[in-house]
Amino acid sequence: MKRILDWPLMANNVTRDDLDRLIAHLQRPDPRLTHGPEVRAFERDWAEWTGVKHCVLVNSGSSANELTMLALRHLKGDGEVIVPPLTWVSDIASVMFAGLTPVFADINPCTLGMDAKEILSKVTPRTKAVFLTHILGYNALTRELVDGLGARGIPLVEDVCESHGATFEGRRCGSWGWASNFSFYYAHHLSTIEGGAVCTNDEELYEICRMMRSHGMTREIESPEARSGWPERHPDLNPDFIFAYASHNMRATEIQGVLGRAQLPRLDANNEKRRSNLRKFLAGLDSSRFFTEFDQEGSSNYAFTLVLREPDAGLRDRIETALRAAKVEFRRGTSGGGNQLRQPYLRRAFPDIRPEDFPRVDHIHFFGWYIGNYPDLDPEKIPALCLLVNEA
Repeated sequence: MKRILDWPLMANNVTRDDLDRLIAHLQRPDPRLTHGPEVRAFERDWAEWTGVKHCVLVNSGSSANELTMLALRHLKGDGEVIVPPLTWVSDIASVMFAGLTPVFADINPCTLGMDAKEILSKVTPRTKAVFLTHILGYNALTRELVDGLGARGIPLVEDVCESHGATFEGRRCGSWGWASNFSFYYAHHLSTIEGGAVCTNDEELYEICRMMRSHGMTREIESPEARSGWPERHPDLNPDFIFAYASHNMRATEIQGVLGRAQLPRLDANNEKRRSNLRKFLAGLDSSRFFTEFDQEGSSNYAFTLVLREPDAGLRDRIETALRAAKVEFRRGTSGGGNQLRQPYLRRAFPDIRPEDFPRVDHIHFFGWYIGNYPDLDPEKIPALCLLVNEA
């Protein structure tokens, strides 16, 4: 009889200690609940941990994507953004919402991120940025890409939503780009239940993101000198209500700030558990059946990546049957449901783009999965999982 593993995608990501910190905040006399000092404190802590000057906390990772793309369009103008077909829907949607045009590049199977040569081959005079996703904890940066974009003057935007703590050349992912986006969704490495952030070293981008986070209001500008210029240029307006940009309300809450600050001190140790679990998982797989050459250097693994070495619909179906029988939760197609070019929203927007023209992403779409990896996972279950799929 096969062992029942009872293996969810995530467990215990918000701990009792986190909730106790939150309760203590709520028990203060007249506690502040909306955007305030706890948000600002977490922004400073997260910026320092990531290795950047600035952080803007928002209500979700998707809002971080949209905020960055809106700012990019304002600062760089109309044009194209190179994006992966293997990513979360909001990365591509945010490009479209901003009135920019997504251009797609296939992936490197060893990282699941866009391949550097594919990216650089798609650069044109209309390219305004490259929006690179670090998939499931794997670093997707290469020296070829960093140098190639630098030589061409193309801004890099990093999506680090699933990869808190991943590194490239000893520096954390999220510190390399003109901007970087994070998500603090319940299942991610660090959780504020919902939440996200834009990080940057660029002062102008930082101030624009602060304004655009809050309806485009100039009173959100941090620099007193920059803020004072707006009332001088618009003396007919109430200085408290000058809207420099058409934008949304993407503000975070104090609850998110409290939870983020509670979780950050244990993030590095938790990431080491994730890396150890990944090593054990990949070592236990039958490498004649499964792709095991993932680049683990710099990984802060978010989920186990299980990918068939060759297309095999029969084996795929047997594996899914075995996983369900053992109560192992999984997601086929890995991040965001696989090849986004097969999704209805992109089929309508780009009917002439063929999903099968991106064969490495398409293989993941049909023959790849992710399975939960998290700090509370019992590592003794990993050999049992490997045996389960090896024998399917």
